[in-house]
Amino acid sequence: MTSVPAFTDFVAPARRAPQVWRLLLGVLLCVVVFMLWVGGLFGAMAAALGLDAAMAWTTGMASPTRPTETLLLLSTFVGMALGPMLAVRLLHRRRVRTLFGPGRRVLRDFAIAAGLVAVVYSISMWMWSTSYDAEPNLAPELWLTLLPFAVVGILVQTGAEEMLFRGYLMQQLAARFSWRLIYMILPAVLFGMLHFDPGANGSNAWAIVGSAAFFGLISADLTIATGSLGAAWGLHFANNIVAILILSTKGTITGLALYLTPYAASEVEITGPMLLTDIVMVLVVWAALRLVLRG
Repeated sequence: MTSVPAFTDFVAPARRAPQVWRLLLGVLLCVVVFMLWVGGLFGAMAAALGLDAAMAWTTGMASPTRPTETLLLLSTFVGMALGPMLAVRLLHRRRVRTLFGPGRRVLRDFAIAAGLVAVVYSISMWMWSTSYDAEPNLAPELWLTLLPFAVVGILVQTGAEEMLFRGYLMQQLAARFSWRLIYMILPAVLFGMLHFDPGANGSNAWAIVGSAAFFGLISADLTIATGSLGAAWGLHFANNIVAILILSTKGTITGLALYLTPYAASEVEITGPMLLTDIVMVLVVWAALRLVLRG
């Protein structure tokens, strides 16, 4: 049992049906719902455009360098969001809103975390620009036209991941196990593995997994400290706005970015130190949020 009152309240709804078999069945349900959603998108594209075109779009989503491919990729996360929503209703006898925590706290912490990331990352990008020149990607007019759809897509994508990893998995594990390392580390490791992409990242693949898992641990700690998904979601959302919409690393999700880095994610000699810089920035944001946010 955690000693943080806000997190105790956050986990309380999960204690109504904390059995491990329910959690395992819930994870299976999440996987099935996600696959059905992706299959439904593919079927819709095949019906509208033809099988060959649908196959081409699906292949492009694996390495999205065009806006439509990237928006389609972001839309797949609707399926990831639906999974834990159905799991808590069907298997754990609780409402979907219990995945998030108190509504006002979610909104407050989201705004504070996103704003703080914007400040810290702006300084970091200015420092980066003293050593590297960003390469133009999308035309500014097209970027602005797509921006509302892209922001909604990233809101859904980050919200889905937070619901699954810091909401559903973390709550149900905390309801069953009192050891904090279990309900912090296991979701963080799974979150890190979600980012394993040796095709795009080359020998950097495992370093990126480690960086993502560290991000997951930071997000878990913020969730414990505040008793809601707000801070973790705001941190995640603002981070991905920068990485997907403003300055994307070549070889990653670049289809909606205004600018690209002059190097690729697979270039270890450059992106290795960049990962360490990213970790330092996340730590700075985390430390500041721990000071200003209270459950």
